[in-house]
Amino acid sequence: MDIIDRLKSLNEIIWYNPNYIAYPNMNDFSINIEDVKKAESRLLRFTPYIEKVFPETKDGIIESPINRIYKMKNKIENIFDTKIYGNLLLKRDDLLPIAGSIKARGGIYEVLKYAEELLLKQGLLNINDDYRILTEEKFKNFFSQYTIQVGSTGNLGLSIGIISAKIGFKVIVHMSYDAKKWKKDLLRSKGVKVVEYEDDYSIAVKEGRYLSDRDPKSYFIDDENSKNLFLGYTVGGMRVKKQLDNMGILVDEDNPLFVYLPCGVGGGPGGVAYGLKLVYGDNVKCFFAEPTHSPAMLLGLATGKYDKISVKDIGLDNKTEADGLAVGRPSPIASEIMDKLLTGAFTIEDKKLHIFLKALYKSENIFLEPSALAGFLGPIFTSSKYKEENITHLCWGTGGSLVPKEVREEFLMI
Repeated sequence: MDIIDRLKSLNEIIWYNPNYIAYPNMNDFSINIEDVKKAESRLLRFTPYIEKVFPETKDGIIESPINRIYKMKNKIENIFDTKIYGNLLLKRDDLLPIAGSIKARGGIYEVLKYAEELLLKQGLLNINDDYRILTEEKFKNFFSQYTIQVGSTGNLGLSIGIISAKIGFKVIVHMSYDAKKWKKDLLRSKGVKVVEYEDDYSIAVKEGRYLSDRDPKSYFIDDENSKNLFLGYTVGGMRVKKQLDNMGILVDEDNPLFVYLPCGVGGGPGGVAYGLKLVYGDNVKCFFAEPTHSPAMLLGLATGKYDKISVKDIGLDNKTEADGLAVGRPSPIASEIMDKLLTGAFTIEDKKLHIFLKALYKSENIFLEPSALAGFLGPIFTSSKYKEENITHLCWGTGGSLVPKEVREEFLMI
């Protein structure tokens, strides 16, 4: 059975990438190491501002912890009557300050970059300034002339809406039909204009891009094609090494790191994977996790068509409880890079998202939104092939801390 037939069956599958290159030249890609260094420097320049307007951040650094989850590992093994070889960790991007999801990385970075470029162009800022001055009223008045727009299923819209409104931009978020009501309500409470569509993510992006292009003072953040979003996520991937070093967790040829990243359009997990590869090389194996109804990246990579093929082209409906992963086509930028860097990808049924959600909550008292649980099937899949106890499995928890209490309770009851 070929890959398209396997995906059409809606059965959970794992696919190992035949195009993977063990030791690629990282500067051969459209994103290079110098780009990443510049992104990291820019984020550091903004830390005084971030610390002042978002005091919940630590020193203005937007970062999340990594947790050991022994009880969850045991829970999974018992539920699925399986053996997971090695240790299991959770990257807590659900706790990222400001936006409570992985999208805080790329979304906030691109808004800050745009704001800085506007001010430098007008001679209103020098990169050696203390960026806390951006809280002054004259800067908010300046930014209020400009509009930022984005198409989103939810979390990217939250991150961009929250930071843009805080700086002083006008913000319009174009949201697909599957975006959760609570996310729309939260955005509106921050003064963000939300435009709703009775169609999927790709239409929200297309319409948002079209409307933004008609306004010379509007800037569209393009989740499908943004190099800047990708760079923001890449910095997060690079920071993992210091965290694991501080935990006493060794990653080398004999002690590999397996990372499982929920994937929608691919910019977030792609950027993180790129950053991980910069610091760990072939000692890290990155896998993307996608819903059985929305395997956009897996389809694009396996067929070699990238964004030129949609899940709807093979008869899938692109409908899933994992709203952040409800994407029909992958990012062309992320696809091109992941074609050589991604070890593999797998699909997961919605019902398993809820099984993992409840298991994590009961075992570790950690709540993640459904899409953030997609990676937990990864260690089960890979342990059937890799049976070494020296593996560290890291599931990337992409969001959940901003989910309202009543919505959490609904998820826990399913």
